[in-house]
Amino acid sequence: MFEYVLRRLLLVIPTLFGITLIVFIIINLAPGSPIEQKLQQMRFGGGAGASGVNNLGGSSGQQGVSNEVIEALKKQYGFDKPMHERYILWLKNLCRLDFGDSFTYEEPVIDVIVSKFPVSIQFGVASFILTYLVCIPLGVWKAVKKGSAFDLLSSFVLFVFYSIPSFMLGILLIVYFAGGSFYDWFPIGGLKSDNYSELTFAGQIWDRLLHFVLPLLCYMIGSFTTLTMLMRNSLIEEISKDYVRTARAKGLDEKTVYLKHALRNAMIPIATGIGSFLSVFFAGSLLLETIFQLDGIGLLSYKSVLSRDYNVIMGLIFIQSVLFLAGNIISDLMYVVVDPRIDFK
Repeated sequence: MFEYVLRRLLLVIPTLFGITLIVFIIINLAPGSPIEQKLQQMRFGGGAGASGVNNLGGSSGQQGVSNEVIEALKKQYGFDKPMHERYILWLKNLCRLDFGDSFTYEEPVIDVIVSKFPVSIQFGVASFILTYLVCIPLGVWKAVKKGSAFDLLSSFVLFVFYSIPSFMLGILLIVYFAGGSFYDWFPIGGLKSDNYSELTFAGQIWDRLLHFVLPLLCYMIGSFTTLTMLMRNSLIEEISKDYVRTARAKGLDEKTVYLKHALRNAMIPIATGIGSFLSVFFAGSLLLETIFQLDGIGLLSYKSVLSRDYNVIMGLIFIQSVLFLAGNIISDLMYVVVDPRIDFK
């Protein structure tokens, strides 16, 4: 096992190198650049778009902007060097965990990303924990009650919710429960109210919960049905195997057969998703964050692409890639925890 983990860790390095290289080339070859954004601001006072401007400012619309200014901007943003030199410089800075400064926020990239963590961490962690705490028992109970009215009705409800896009559910929840046209039970906009600091401790907790409920439901809806049905079908498959029939033939009660013998093997497919808990730190959805007025990772990613904030884009891609690769290794380790018969060599 140690050798397997070591090999996987060593493979992370070339994988990250390949990911960052491809992303770096794509974003640098794409139309638009930070220089064009700055030139547009200088010409139009921050006007939108970079139309009429070719890559790195060589364009049809540079009237009023001297070549000295353009060259100074290129040097400021590092575009006075060839692409391969800029990538090598980025790798050297990465060794010091320095992602550079954001072109838009004019702050270190890591500070910009960390400032968006509250939304991602709170909704990511909560949705991950609640999904597993609810879906696994629900899937087990549906397997036990296979074919019953409870199984059929719950499956119908789950698939109805699964068919609703998360952003559409968010709109419906706002219309019905957040002062849209019916009830005004929940506030929207941010993670807390404007008078949050004036509330008592109990009031602050209640205020947080009210802001939390609707977005959390939307974050959970995508994986809730999938995990529940996976748990149900996996357990039903295990129940039909010979070792379960043997356990029953020995006179064991149904509770022992399900929970002690079948459940552990049924959990093996579920273990594949355990490693994804690392991704909760970057949980984000542009549409949900826009609908509920949350300032999180999803909105940051979208704005960074629009503004061609290369350093932020590269920082986000790198950190997300590291978490994804580490999550895959953790998932493999969870296989061994759930089923010691598995031996990676």
